[in-house]
Amino acid sequence: MTQGILFLLAALVFVPIAVKLGLGSVLGYLVAGIVIGPVGFALVSDPAAILHVSELGVVLMLFVIGLELEPKRLWAMRAAVFGGGALQMLLCAALLFPLGLMLGWTWQAALVGSLAMALSSTAIVVGLLQERHLMAVPVGRNGFSMLLFQDIAAIPLLGLAAALGTQSAPDVNAGHGSGGPLLQIAAVVGVVLAGRYVAYPAMRFIARMQVRELFTGFALLLVLGVALLMQTVGLSMGLGAFLAGVLLASSEYRHALESDILPFKGLLLGLFFIAVGMSMQLGLVLTAPLQVGLGLVLVVALKALGLWLLGRAVGLRGSQRKLLAVLLSQVGEFAFVVLAAAKASAVMPAADADLLTLIAALSMVSTPLLLIAYDRWGCPESETRPADTIEDEHPPVLLAGFGRYGQIVARVLLSAGIRPTVIDHDADTVDSARRFGFKVYFGDATQPDLLHAAGIAHAQAVVIAIDDPVQSNQLVHELRQSHPNLPILARAYDAVHAMELEEAEVHHVQREVFESSLRSARATLELLGFDRFQARELADDFRRYSNHFLKAARASRHDEDDFVQRVRESREQFEKQMQQDLQRQAGQRAGTGWIQSD
Repeated sequence: MTQGILFLLAALVFVPIAVKLGLGSVLGYLVAGIVIGPVGFALVSDPAAILHVSELGVVLMLFVIGLELEPKRLWAMRAAVFGGGALQMLLCAALLFPLGLMLGWTWQAALVGSLAMALSSTAIVVGLLQERHLMAVPVGRNGFSMLLFQDIAAIPLLGLAAALGTQSAPDVNAGHGSGGPLLQIAAVVGVVLAGRYVAYPAMRFIARMQVRELFTGFALLLVLGVALLMQTVGLSMGLGAFLAGVLLASSEYRHALESDILPFKGLLLGLFFIAVGMSMQLGLVLTAPLQVGLGLVLVVALKALGLWLLGRAVGLRGSQRKLLAVLLSQVGEFAFVVLAAAKASAVMPAADADLLTLIAALSMVSTPLLLIAYDRWGCPESETRPADTIEDEHPPVLLAGFGRYGQIVARVLLSAGIRPTVIDHDADTVDSARRFGFKVYFGDATQPDLLHAAGIAHAQAVVIAIDDPVQSNQLVHELRQSHPNLPILARAYDAVHAMELEEAEVHHVQREVFESSLRSARATLELLGFDRFQARELADDFRRYSNHFLKAARASRHDEDDFVQRVRESREQFEKQMQQDLQRQAGQRAGTGWIQSD
């Protein structure tokens, strides 16, 4: 009990700090383990025992990964995942492999070590891609595909580490049991058949009982039971969990299984990283500083070089190649698992595995720092490419931003015979739009010189379709300073951004997903039995309420407590009023059979 409280307290202290600093939750768990472990305050004396239990978090993580890899989805992404992902692993491992040989390692140790260090951190990279809104752009799609392949490749890597070793790994990933190939094949076939003809009916039966804790218990029993079976026949528990996840990826209960497993996976995986932190040999920083420092630089630099070379092969150019190299240059979470398996099976000496584990953890710190350097000195195309020369000096409309939002605005204007001057700061977007026949100019619309060259003095209106609220506000401020009477129509990221634009006296503010959300709500109400008139009235009432609330609450948005209280009171009042209106309308139309068409 005491140790459980200690782990939770350490996680609650150090993980938020790491996330706040942009270093990622994994690093927070590692630091928590270092502080409470033997190297720190020695509050926990047996990290190995904690590591053994916490490896169940890795098993559950592999199950969740399997749930997300529906065969159809894998097939649609096959070229990017199995092409680009395999090339990334092979190229980075090929660059790292000679280092192990130069240090006098056996080829088995060098192979497992280089493949482990070729892995990147899914948790860190995906978080950075989402934070920078890069998931939908080429660098984000390619990076995610490579991470997906790495998640799959980590499973055979565990088997490789066990197969090349001289001892059977005592952890959950390598298994205690033994069995011949026929028994192992029979176990895999049995899992496939059981998943199809036993697990599905059992889940349907339990789901009909509507007892949520039973479904959660069955989910855990399914994962751990399959994992134990794989361990008994001498295969990896992780492989069994992953196989179970893939088999259930097409099930209608996939999301329920994932939501039930995720809390256990998150806690146990966090405990695993804490245990890894406790097991890290930080004394190597003092006893072998040259090996640690030089190893860290070489691993990150060689991985970045490999990724930069690979960027051209997957269709990336210029700054996109550099960004991919920076984002995936660190070593990933799975490397800890693979290195632990290599250490347990004696394919790699314990001292070498400890050194690589420390380098892997330190490499996670390097990515945020490298991104800062990239933003400042990486010379992205938006800073090196000169702005285009704009031909039309008297545009009726100036459109800033040509993403999904701006493209629709431009197409409607063009269909009405109005040719806007379109400016976008993303070189890939500009080049892609030109291939499709749109006339888009490259440049930063917040720069006064570019606005002047674009003919802002003669424009009748400016449409701001930039997806970054900070840049959008900056452009509004610039336009209000230089052309106070020019009508501005702006896209708002959310309600708070809409308030900011209203305060800046923007002529028309449109929240980017507001109208489409209302249309979806109307359609949902109609499917639930509301007539089309009622659904439209409710949506119109909500639109009026929302717009009125934005104006009324604008003054209090800087006081968070007051703003939250206003939102809660306004929501309750609106819902109560709508319920009363619905009851009154139902009474008025009772027995009339009147249905209003849209």
